[in-house]
Amino acid sequence: MAGHEQHYILPRAEFERPVKLLIVVSPYYKDIADNMVAGAIAEIEAVGGTYDVVEVPGALEIPTAVGIAERLSNFDGYVALGCVIRGETTHYDTVCNDSSRALQLLGLQGLCIGNGILTVENRKQAEVRADPKDQNKGGGAAAAALHLIALARKWGGQRKGAGFVPATDEYQLAGFAKGKDLA
Repeated sequence: MAGHEQHYILPRAEFERPVKLLIVVSPYYKDIADNMVAGAIAEIEAVGGTYDVVEVPGALEIPTAVGIAERLSNFDGYVALGCVIRGETTHYDTVCNDSSRALQLLGLQGLCIGNGILTVENRKQAEVRADPKDQNKGGGAAAAALHLIALARKWGGQRKGAGFVPATDEYQLAGFAKGKDLA
C-alpha cells in the first residue's frame, strides 16, 4: 500500500526573516479540510511563520483566490488545500486537471505555492492523506511552499528600485561608473 512506503522528506526550511503565507482552502469536505489546515498551520508555525486562512467554495476557485491575493496583498507564499473525491461523472477529471494546471501556471509565474489539493478515489484515501498524524498532506503542501520561498529569497531577493526603473545603484550607463565620468 502506498501509504506505508518510506519517502525522503527534505529538512525543514529555515528563514532569517519572517514569512507570511496564505492558506486557501475549500472546505467542501469539512473534516478533511480541517485536518489539512491543521497540518499546514503546524508546519508554518514550526518555522516561525505567520498565516491567514481563507475559504473558497471549491477546488476550482483556489487558484483564482491565490491570483487575487498575489495582486492585492503581500504574502510570501500560498498553500492550496482541498479534496476532490471521484464521483460518477467526468467532473472529477475537470476539477482535478484544471485546478492543478492553474496552480502550476501561477507557480511558473514565480508564485511560491504548495499544492495540497487531494485527488482521491474514495473518502478513506482522503482521510488517511489529510490526517496530520498519518500522511499529513496539508503539512507537506505548507513545507513545499516554504521551500519555494526559501529558494526565491536565496536566488532573487528584493529589488531596491520600484516599477520599471531600477535604483541608480543597480545599473551603469555607458561611459559612467557609479556617477564617475570614464571619459
